[in-house]
Amino acid sequence: MKLFSRLKSTAGGVQRGLAKTHDKLAKGLGGIFGLARKLDDDVCDELEELMISADMGVRASSEIIEDIRKAHKESKIKDTDNLREYLKADLKRLLGEGGPGIRIAEEPPTVILVAGVNGSGKTTSIAKLAKHFHDDGKKVLLAASDTFRAAAVEQLDIWRRRIGVDIVKHQTGADPAAVTYDALDAAVARKVDVLIVDTAGRLHTQKNLMTELEKIRRVINKRLPEAPHEVILVLDATTGQNAIQQAKLFGQAIDVTGIFLAKLDGTARGGIVVAIRKELGLPVRFIGVGETPDDIEPFDPEKFVEALFA
Repeated sequence: MKLFSRLKSTAGGVQRGLAKTHDKLAKGLGGIFGLARKLDDDVCDELEELMISADMGVRASSEIIEDIRKAHKESKIKDTDNLREYLKADLKRLLGEGGPGIRIAEEPPTVILVAGVNGSGKTTSIAKLAKHFHDDGKKVLLAASDTFRAAAVEQLDIWRRRIGVDIVKHQTGADPAAVTYDALDAAVARKVDVLIVDTAGRLHTQKNLMTELEKIRRVINKRLPEAPHEVILVLDATTGQNAIQQAKLFGQAIDVTGIFLAKLDGTARGGIVVAIRKELGLPVRFIGVGETPDDIEPFDPEKFVEALFA
């Protein structure tokens, strides 16, 4: 399986998206790093509390603090002067080296199934993904398979017109799997590079939603045995730890392969990226750092951590 080459990721975009999280951390970290302090239990407790408040999660925060205590015991860290660089290195290690890219099919189209609850920023995130690949010279097609939510198809159609990509759509209330199948046929016939499939964010019950998602995945796999090549779950960064629970539920139904973390610019909880990686073992593929289709960044652990501590 190949990878799409990642579009240029600008440090400025990441810093802008993480501004609120950075400001919150900077205020707390200033008291830890600002003065040369002996690294003791009080400092470790302060740092752990600060990390948890930024939604890095209890497990990840505890693991990092234990690493710091161990490094201090082994004289690798003597005081707070060199704690910053050690903390940055540990966060980069936990997040993984380098961006994971997007898996692509050996033979097009590459099929990306996108899921997420209503209100998570799913439609806007799909628009950002479509523009990302369109700007990279890829021929993109959208499948409007979220047929249950009023105006969902219309909203996606408006976005695709702005971006300049095609769409396959049926009437509101149509069978989402049928829309998906027609889109697959169209993608093959039109020699599309990337097919992005929108899905329902809410049905009458959670069970109905997951059943529908499973059906769509089966339809895709039956039509193209190697597909979907990516299953991207859109999570709202402003919801913090609730996003973790959403990811667990969706993961049980459709085998999520990566996360699109939306609305990162609107929260001081940007540390949720760390929690997602630790709790779910899933890579964050992209982050949303604004409201326009251009406000998308391929996730890069190096740039992310540096932006947190800039």
